[in-house]
Amino acid sequence: MNELFSISGKVAVITGAGGVLGGNIAKHFVQEGAKVAALDIRREQLDTRIAELLSFGGEAIGIETNVLDTGSLEAAANSVVERWGRIDILLNIAGGNIPGATLAPDQSIFDMKLSEWEKVTNLNLNGTVYPSLAFGKVMAENKSGSIVNVSSMAAYAAITRVPGYSVAKTGISNFTQWLAMEMATKYGDGIRVNAIAPGFFIGDQNRSVLINPDGSLTERSRKVLAKTPMNRFGDISELNGAVQFLCSRAASFVTGIVMPVDGGFSSFSGV
Repeated sequence: MNELFSISGKVAVITGAGGVLGGNIAKHFVQEGAKVAALDIRREQLDTRIAELLSFGGEAIGIETNVLDTGSLEAAANSVVERWGRIDILLNIAGGNIPGATLAPDQSIFDMKLSEWEKVTNLNLNGTVYPSLAFGKVMAENKSGSIVNVSSMAAYAAITRVPGYSVAKTGISNFTQWLAMEMATKYGDGIRVNAIAPGFFIGDQNRSVLINPDGSLTERSRKVLAKTPMNRFGDISELNGAVQFLCSRAASFVTGIVMPVDGGFSSFSGV
């Protein structure tokens, strides 16, 4: 193993670990030798995930946690420290769009339900900020750690039909830069804060808008691929390397960046 990119022995807290993205990264981290504290609000999915992680022979614990409840997060941080003595990595994976916050093709911004706007912005933005404070405080005390957030292509340019999600992810990009500055200037260069910005991956949350019931591509999918130079959707496993890099010694002078993992989507004008 190349030690420069190693995360072996690191203690990693992963929010949203019961979901597809969080679970995929949790599996990769366990396989790479990290000790994983898997957090999720859904007990059943969390139990299933922990059983899966332990089957790889690694170290993992599951903690039922609400990323919007500061008390729940502080208790989780205490549990991790009691178990392993420190927190090296925080991956803020909890979030995503919600069906009620997505406008139908025939709807405009004026048809949006403000209650759904509040849900999606709260989940994504505060669901990143609150864990960063709870677990980042432990890192600040030790003057060491790496936080990785999840932004989106929706933070780069306007994407139709997802206003709340877009605003929240843009906020995450800005918060990533701000917290990187705050940590480095007040607690030293041992704490880094970065984000990834995934391109288009087909998952449970967006399948219905990208894939027709008969398996063919929707019009929205064709537009996405037309602006993706690689001309394909990403595989969720293709995010693992970027996240591992940002958490490793190889990225020791990297902080405050938002790294696209998008097949070139963000770099292409479409012309």
